[in-house]
Amino acid sequence: MTNEASMGLPSFRQIQTLIKDQTEVEIKVLTNDLLVGKVRWQDDQCLCLLDHYDQPTIIWKQAMVFLKPKP
Repeated sequence: MTNEASMGLPSFRQIQTLIKDQTEVEIKVLTNDLLVGKVRWQDDQCLCLLDHYDQPTIIWKQAMVFLKPKP
């Protein structure tokens, strides 16, 4: 799938909105860890999460169980 095709997907657009609004999110990964921070960027396979110390973590999208805005 090309990047242009991915940009039209609802999930891609929703994450772009979270990036634009700098919304804090929770991401659960397959290891059962819960990561909290702000999504900095995304591409077709990964996204970058900045934690409270502005430390970036690259997360493979295939390793994610869920991503949701933090209440």
